[in-house]
Amino acid sequence: MQNSIPEVTLHDGLTIPRVGLGTYQLKGNEGVQAITSAIDSGYRLIDSAYNYENEGTVGEAVRRSAVSREELRITSKLPGRYQTYEKAIPTIQESLYRANLDYYDLYLIHWPNPKQDHYVEAWQALIDVKKWGLIRSIGVCNFLPKHIERLEKETGVKPTINQIELHPFFNQESQRKWHEEKDIVTESWSPLLRARDLLEDETIKQLADQHQRSVSQVILRWHYQLGAVSIPKSASPMRQKENISIFDFSLNEEEMRIISSLTRPDGRINDQDPAVYEEF
Repeated sequence: MQNSIPEVTLHDGLTIPRVGLGTYQLKGNEGVQAITSAIDSGYRLIDSAYNYENEGTVGEAVRRSAVSREELRITSKLPGRYQTYEKAIPTIQESLYRANLDYYDLYLIHWPNPKQDHYVEAWQALIDVKKWGLIRSIGVCNFLPKHIERLEKETGVKPTINQIELHPFFNQESQRKWHEEKDIVTESWSPLLRARDLLEDETIKQLADQHQRSVSQVILRWHYQLGAVSIPKSASPMRQKENISIFDFSLNEEEMRIISSLTRPDGRINDQDPAVYEEF
């Protein structure tokens, strides 16, 4: 199947698809099969992380795929326990060894972990490793504007992308607008709220019925029209194809407003506020 997913160009020139595959909990042979299925269906952006413990699975799927490495965009992330500069460098190298890849297209700092206060030196490590050719583009996850402003102020380099929790129950309007002003791409993790009660929401169900689409397709179309890159996870070939079949219909302004209005002050999945939450 020919890849037909629209792309966005990051501020450093790298292009990435507007929909990718999340791989959290996809491991071992079943994980390899799920990821190769997604690539066969047209996915080109594959999201992983050191802490997912599946970089080897992703790398094996890349090797088994008939799609050339140059066409794929592979992401991994630096965990909090390795954010000092001296630890970050070998950890990034280890990420590549685990996946048996020569480079990552995107490498992100997984969380700012502000109490530890090492995220600036971790960022400097990513800057250096990019210069060495091991990473094509560098970004962050779960960073608040104040964290990103500090990165740019102290290193002169701003992230190309910030992967944040984003779904209709937590629409991140102010953060998204800030990203847009800074030319930073917003990437949505758990775009379908990990298939919790969001998929049973009657408001979205009504919109899905009107468009003769699934609830997941309507939500992912909402992400797309917000300008965000989404990375839904699915091991089902049928669901994988469904999740990228969203480019032949559109939501009008009122429908977009209706979905966005579902946001909640306490909409985070696990109350993981980047101002205080830490992950190691």
